[in-house]
Amino acid sequence: MLKMTHLSKAFRTEIVETFALRDFSIEVQQGEFVAVTGPSGSGKTTFLNIAGLLETASNGRYELDGQDVSALNDHARSKIRNEKIGFIFQAFNLIPDLNVFDNVDVPLRYRGLRAGERRRRIEDALERVGLSARMKHYPAELSGGQQQRVAIARALAGRPRLLLADEPTGNLDTQMARAVMELIEDVHRDGATIVMVTHDPELAARTQRNVHIVDGQVVDIDAAEPRFAAVAGG
Repeated sequence: MLKMTHLSKAFRTEIVETFALRDFSIEVQQGEFVAVTGPSGSGKTTFLNIAGLLETASNGRYELDGQDVSALNDHARSKIRNEKIGFIFQAFNLIPDLNVFDNVDVPLRYRGLRAGERRRRIEDALERVGLSARMKHYPAELSGGQQQRVAIARALAGRPRLLLADEPTGNLDTQMARAVMELIEDVHRDGATIVMVTHDPELAARTQRNVHIVDGQVVDIDAAEPRFAAVAGG
């Protein structure tokens, strides 16, 4: 589903060049659930942004769903991103002036789906995350956990092949974090490939594989075997 080979990402100023990723290689198979861990500043979010076609690499090759997307123009990248990739962010990224229904609707409108199809998808997604009764509420009227569930519904409505989650429980209390994780696990059971950046060892232990990044490089990759422990062992 996702393959990066000898990929680098450099940020340059007139004085210095800083590498967020250096000679970075990784493969994620279709249907996997992978946790990406590492210290702050290690390159995890840069990797996720490149995986989601929000940023481009400086060098290297990136194949997504069998297609080389390394050198696509902005229009082509946006089209693939909208059709194949879903995002869940720590900060929710909801539009405050839109209600729950319309927040979930935004990416579907960009895909040109008919109104009836969009409504069916939105209602199905909101029912799945337990927010059917809140579809006319605005983000400010929801708790943090409810806002994150709206973000998950927005991703679900697009039926993504690849779901990218950046610290999806980082702003939630322990109980709500577990509830959100259970929703993400449900998405995985439905066949989506999921890559999740997290600092939480408990959440990482619930995925199939853990990729550890330090200083912009992969330093440890677990064997691709399912793990179901409640707490990570290391």
